[in-house]
Amino acid sequence: MSEASAEKPGFRKLIASLGQRKTGIMFVFGFSAGLPYALLLGTLYAWLSDAKVDLETMGVFSLIGLAYAFKFLWSPVVDRLKIPGLHRLGRRKSWLIPAQFLLGVIFITLATLNPQTSLGWFSLLAGLGAFASATQDVVIDAWRVDVADEVATVEMLSTVYQLGYRIAALAGGALALFLADAYDWPFVYALMGFLMLAVSCVTFFAPDTEAMDKIEKRDELREAGSLNPKLRAAALVIVGIFWGWALITVGVFMVQSLGSDPDQRPDSVAFIRNMGPLIVIATVIVPSIIAAVLEHWRRSGKYVITQAVDVQSAGDRIVDHGYRALLLPLTDIMGRLGWAAILVLALVLSYRITDNIWGSFAYPFYLDELQYTKSEVAVASKFFGVGMTMLGIALGGVLFTYIGRMATLFAGAVTAAASNLLYAELAAGGAGIDIVAKYSGFGWLVGLFGADDRMARLMLAITGENLAGGLAGAAFVAYLSAITSQRYSAVQYALLSSLTFLVGTLGRGALGEMIKQQGYYTVFLFTAAIGLLAVVLVGFEWIRQSRAGIADAQPKDLVADPA
Repeated sequence: MSEASAEKPGFRKLIASLGQRKTGIMFVFGFSAGLPYALLLGTLYAWLSDAKVDLETMGVFSLIGLAYAFKFLWSPVVDRLKIPGLHRLGRRKSWLIPAQFLLGVIFITLATLNPQTSLGWFSLLAGLGAFASATQDVVIDAWRVDVADEVATVEMLSTVYQLGYRIAALAGGALALFLADAYDWPFVYALMGFLMLAVSCVTFFAPDTEAMDKIEKRDELREAGSLNPKLRAAALVIVGIFWGWALITVGVFMVQSLGSDPDQRPDSVAFIRNMGPLIVIATVIVPSIIAAVLEHWRRSGKYVITQAVDVQSAGDRIVDHGYRALLLPLTDIMGRLGWAAILVLALVLSYRITDNIWGSFAYPFYLDELQYTKSEVAVASKFFGVGMTMLGIALGGVLFTYIGRMATLFAGAVTAAASNLLYAELAAGGAGIDIVAKYSGFGWLVGLFGADDRMARLMLAITGENLAGGLAGAAFVAYLSAITSQRYSAVQYALLSSLTFLVGTLGRGALGEMIKQQGYYTVFLFTAAIGLLAVVLVGFEWIRQSRAGIADAQPKDLVADPA
């Protein structure tokens, strides 16, 4: 790519991106992704609490969140399988429209049920909704990679997606609570269901890519220089066994957890602690190693066929389809990145772990440790905090156009780590924050809305953390989208994003013990130190991309090929 094409035209580029139809659709898709997540993994528990459902049962309901953590397990099906009668809508829309329509129907159906008398149907529909929502996320993430171009850039689409997602979180959270007070919970979920149906109608007008059989060579796997079909079949069997074990393990756990007998329900914390790492190893680490070895052999000319061979049987077709779904996405990313894949995976593992690992302890910190009231936390976190997150996302969008993707990613890593020091100061009493609030005018400003010094202290800490989180979130989504190949966008993005979520989940048990033993102050210093690891890794990745001549404006399919 020439230097001219890599220039960042700043404000003009920003306006051109915002004026595209793709950008408006991306905002709607962000809203569509955020609304079910808020309704199923947050607001639903307020409804169950009002219905006097016991805490143990609500704990079981929380397990539907595993659908988001393990969505990569069925992402190959979403990426490759055609839905009969719907595939003509487009490669992504044929999955997206049914998922959104199903979510709308589920929310409307939930509105007709009483959690006290129909708890079985209620849990079944909530679980199905989480599965549909996670599937929608896979498709939307792939769509963003597919349709990005030099005007509607992947950075701008990522920023707009995050804005839509956060607005949906506000609508499905705080707004839903207010509406429930004014009306009732069935009204809220019926309204949200009709919103999802409206989104599915908008999706009809979204641009889409062609089906895979039109954009890839038909006999790609059987041309001269390709890996021996028998070797591919053996590798597919090994990877299939590992992925099948993971699917069965998670499925059995979910069925047992939703059983009616509380004594037969498995320990979810023990499952995540003991089985979570094994599932990551089975579904990500082992297949990645196999993919790297296969790609090395192909490039070095080992175990390859010297002339094209034809498909001989239905079994050959099944092996080819399975290989394209499970292993080609991995061999593609390993082939493009080479040894740099280790750096990229380490960055993905560490970039958002600072926020993910302690996020579950935020409310206990505010309510129990600092003794703020629920109303104070709602105002500071849900209303003011969401606004600051959206401001951070918008800041990320502006920075993309002026300093580029990697510089913005680096800034996000630095601010995310530093924001944990604000919370350490808050845990220590907040004297330093009080000084900043006083002399910056922040305390006076929020005082105009009735906030006292104690409330200003909390709001200033949340301002720093949410601005950093919004900036880092937008930068990270853009980075993942940029390193994802358009041909295998659904599987690659689902793998990378799920891996980030899983690592944070696995570490929460240990962090909870650390809080009990050493207190929040030490924990926040520790999470800030973890954030420094991400800063260092982003620095190395920035250097790698600069040496490889990878411009920020470069299309996502041209990320370094070491060959």
